[in-house]
Amino acid sequence: MKLAGMASNRGRNLLNVHDLAPGGAELAVVLTNSEDAPVVEKARKRGIPTETVVQRDDESRREHEARVVDALDDYEFDLVCLDGYMRVLSDTFLDPMPTTLNVHPSLLPAFPGMDAWGDALEYGVDVVGCTVHAVTNAVAEDGSLIEDEVDGGPVVTQEPIPVYDGDDEADLKERVLYQGEMKAYPRAVKWFAQDRVEIDWAANQVHVEGDTGGDFPERRVTSEDRHADLRYGENPHQDAALYADPTCEEASVVSADQLNEGAKGMSYNNYNDTDAALNIVKEFDEPAAAVIKHTNPAGCATADTLAEAYADALATDPKSAFGGIVALNRECDQETAAQIIDSFKEVVVAPGYTDDALDTLFEKENLRVLDVSDNYDVTEPVTEKDLVGGRLVQERDTQAPTRADLEVVTEREPTDEQIDAMLFAWQTIKHVKSNAILFASGTETVGVGAGQVSRVDAVEIAKMKAEKDAEGKSAAGAVMASDAFFPFPDGIEAAAEAGIEAVIQPGGSVNDDDVIEAADEHDMAMVFTGSRAFRHD
Repeated sequence: MKLAGMASNRGRNLLNVHDLAPGGAELAVVLTNSEDAPVVEKARKRGIPTETVVQRDDESRREHEARVVDALDDYEFDLVCLDGYMRVLSDTFLDPMPTTLNVHPSLLPAFPGMDAWGDALEYGVDVVGCTVHAVTNAVAEDGSLIEDEVDGGPVVTQEPIPVYDGDDEADLKERVLYQGEMKAYPRAVKWFAQDRVEIDWAANQVHVEGDTGGDFPERRVTSEDRHADLRYGENPHQDAALYADPTCEEASVVSADQLNEGAKGMSYNNYNDTDAALNIVKEFDEPAAAVIKHTNPAGCATADTLAEAYADALATDPKSAFGGIVALNRECDQETAAQIIDSFKEVVVAPGYTDDALDTLFEKENLRVLDVSDNYDVTEPVTEKDLVGGRLVQERDTQAPTRADLEVVTEREPTDEQIDAMLFAWQTIKHVKSNAILFASGTETVGVGAGQVSRVDAVEIAKMKAEKDAEGKSAAGAVMASDAFFPFPDGIEAAAEAGIEAVIQPGGSVNDDDVIEAADEHDMAMVFTGSRAFRHD
């Protein structure tokens, strides 16, 4: 798509659109009505043709616009984009032109006119923004302005921008330009370039194909409130803060109450690790406990009682559990609390505590005790990760395969007990950083290999953990879960050396036949889930 840009000054939005080329759009010409407009030189440096059409003293608005139309007649373009073009346009220009867009520094219909920033500050609003709208005629037959029609065309898109205490016009003008207009204008141009825009001029409305919301909307407008100032970020030289979404209904560490107010506050890493721990125990209906270090489970288990589940989780790797995070999916009782304080822990999070449990936990001065709701059902459908210059958004990994979903691919069939262990292992391995391997016996972890760049190395680490660090456990007779397929049989060979007797994995490798053959040679049972469970964050 080719654009005709019109500006009276620097034309920063026009040049930004040209540089970004949204939807392949680019400027065919830049026209100004000011001989001194800096946009002319900047456009020429980009190889963009320019035209200057200054209104003469003896020339009416419509006469000047007729000359502007003539100046543009030699260029081919599909859309006109105004950027600080300091003349209200009449039908003399608009009628022969394709759709004309303008960007205005307010959320229209609020604060139309020349001083939107000053008007916003005068009225004391805490949110302003910008509006990209289609331009309509605001000039009467006699050439006078129709004030109510200025900046009155149908809205294509808007971008909200906060107003902060102490802002002046210069602050607000810059923030609206760089955080608002330079997002909204390219977005609007891209929609036109993709032929997705339909303007209902009679109804003064714009409809954009696909801009229908859902979990992955065309536009995302989010707002969170600062919930806490943190001592520092991942490292002491990094500043950090916590922002909260008050609409979240699901049990969350962000909204958790810290019951021992005298203890030091939660750190950036505490929040990150505790969120990971809480998400693991949400997987299970039975009493469950997880111990987390650096967002990976040092151990996880379910059992008939919470105290048993915690003991089994801790025994997986008590060495790594030192300084870890404990998450529970039941009210914490005194028996469980007594085990938790037996070694150093940073945080415990649970949906409630008995009075005796709190008395016990409070014996540890700096153990943060967090109380969350018992709503462990998933109400937040997506997770997000900020990138430099953007944000990744994806569905939560809520997969929970059943026995019927498993495909047995080996000569040996797994026993009922092995299937139970494999399903437990699969729900847990979703929360281990990839490449991930997890050994389990019954419904408790035996060894965890996390975050390796080689899958067989992850197997070796899980094997080493089971042999050296697990207390009262053994990989012999256990099952193994892999969060993605085995590219080679070496992972199966290493597992067989540890005594693994059954494997759950997604399948899907070009070498699946070789991997299955290796399992058969070692008399292992193996099932495919048909879906992987990577966790890269």
